[in-house]
Amino acid sequence: MTDDGDNGRDSGADRRSHERFDTSIQVDYASGETFLFSYITNISEMGIFIRSDAPAPRGAVLTLRFGAPGGSALEIVGEVTWVNRVRPDGENLNPGMGVRFRDLSPEAREQVVELVRTIAYLRDEDTSQAD
Repeated sequence: MTDDGDNGRDSGADRRSHERFDTSIQVDYASGETFLFSYITNISEMGIFIRSDAPAPRGAVLTLRFGAPGGSALEIVGEVTWVNRVRPDGENLNPGMGVRFRDLSPEAREQVVELVRTIAYLRDEDTSQAD
């Protein structure tokens, strides 16, 4: 069973008001004295999904550091809002945690929006070249 925080509410896709884009961006994150490294596998203007076999618990506050290749790094605080745990039966192909950005300054929000737009543009460019 996944711990996705659903509890009978709408599915995650139904709750989202910002489009998510698949990506692969390195992220360093810290919770208390624990420092880890992983990859963001999708991003929106409000949050990210971090691929992890050992996700932090729901409610954990993380300090995130990531950025676009060749761009400046963003340092943002986020909160784990849902968790998709590893299943011993191997059925869960996407373990990790959904993290919502918290208390973004106007400058940080602008940087996140620009990063998301860049990822969306690159995805659209790849799609049009495949046609």
